[in-house]
Amino acid sequence: MTQDNLDRHSESRDRGKNPDLFAGRQPGQPAEVFIFPKWTNRLRELSALLVIGGLIYVVVLLTLFFAPETSAIGYAPEQPVPYSHALHVGQLGMDCRYCHTTVEQTAHANLPPTQICMNCHALIRKESDKLLPVRESHASGLPIPWVRVHDLPDFVYFNHSAHLRTGVGCVSCHGRIDKMEVVRQAKPLSMGWCLECHRNPDQHLRPTQHLTAMDWMPEESPAELGKKLREAHAIAPSTDCATCHR
Repeated sequence: MTQDNLDRHSESRDRGKNPDLFAGRQPGQPAEVFIFPKWTNRLRELSALLVIGGLIYVVVLLTLFFAPETSAIGYAPEQPVPYSHALHVGQLGMDCRYCHTTVEQTAHANLPPTQICMNCHALIRKESDKLLPVRESHASGLPIPWVRVHDLPDFVYFNHSAHLRTGVGCVSCHGRIDKMEVVRQAKPLSMGWCLECHRNPDQHLRPTQHLTAMDWMPEESPAELGKKLREAHAIAPSTDCATCHR
């Protein structure tokens, strides 16, 4: 049997199985073939680009979501007492160390004990509903359950007193507390952020008598003054891992 006869035989058999496929076409007439447009040749490359682009997008999104710059800055938990630093520090001019008494002597900054609040509020606004938790704490002897805002991980060692004795002001790490009605985290407090300061500390150094002055500015450039202080006091912040991870 010739090839031509084989082709006809095959076509006859296919006509019987799929009559709709051969409708309107005479025997021996070539079947119509659908040809995809040329632009579809790039679908494979475009699909690969979409997959790669999608993966990059997810990685960037997760990185930004969990980065300290986006996840930590702005953290402002509700406190049991609506204490306003803008009022007490900004308007009344109270020094940070009046409430946070241990920041110059110990590694950890203390949360203020109730008695410090009562030093004033035993006489001032002593019937205020906002101060009810303070009065209850004073009567029961139980501490006010303040929520710590600037809370470093347990694997990080940070010495408050070392930084203050060196001349790092409160505003460098805590921002303008004197303008905050509700305390919030103003800096990322990440490892990279800390290392940047340890490598270039000059702009954060000030005379120790101005440590708690939020709005203090030197007459000369902060970096130039900081350089003089660093050289005068032989300040050399460590960047060794064991400094913070002990």
